[in-house]
Amino acid sequence: MKRTIILLTALAALIISTPMFAATATSNLAVSASVAANCTISTLPVAFGPYDPLGANSTTPAGDLAGSGSITVTCTKGGGATVDLGLGLYAVGSVRNMSDATDTLTYELYTDSGHTTVWGSGATTNTIGGATSKTPRVIPVYGLVPGAQYVGAGSYVDTVVATVNY
Repeated sequence: MKRTIILLTALAALIISTPMFAATATSNLAVSASVAANCTISTLPVAFGPYDPLGANSTTPAGDLAGSGSITVTCTKGGGATVDLGLGLYAVGSVRNMSDATDTLTYELYTDSGHTTVWGSGATTNTIGGATSKTPRVIPVYGLVPGAQYVGAGSYVDTVVATVNY
């Protein structure tokens, strides 16, 4: 009898702890994200330094004054882009000028150090291939102020908009 009670107790415990109709169901949980194409752009100015219309810069091409700056572009992975430069605030037609509010000093921006390919305003853009890392790409900007310009004393400036299209 003792044995029957122990056996019935063990059987009852087994029945209570084991589900009678054990089953499972599954469903897939979708997970997503989107990454938009994006680029950032920043610049370092083109600084020509002093221009001397009566001395060192009195002739052309010997007196041409060169300067350089840069544009830094970072794009999402795989994203290619083009960089364009506007004509500036004081352009006359397609000729770039710096101004001191009284006089203008003509200059140009180029894609190459030999000053052969003018850069900007749709005429020439600088194409950047698809990004393979998030390392910023630094693109040099080469400038040239032609010699033999007879201008007054002053601080000549201009602002050129740099645009990245991606």
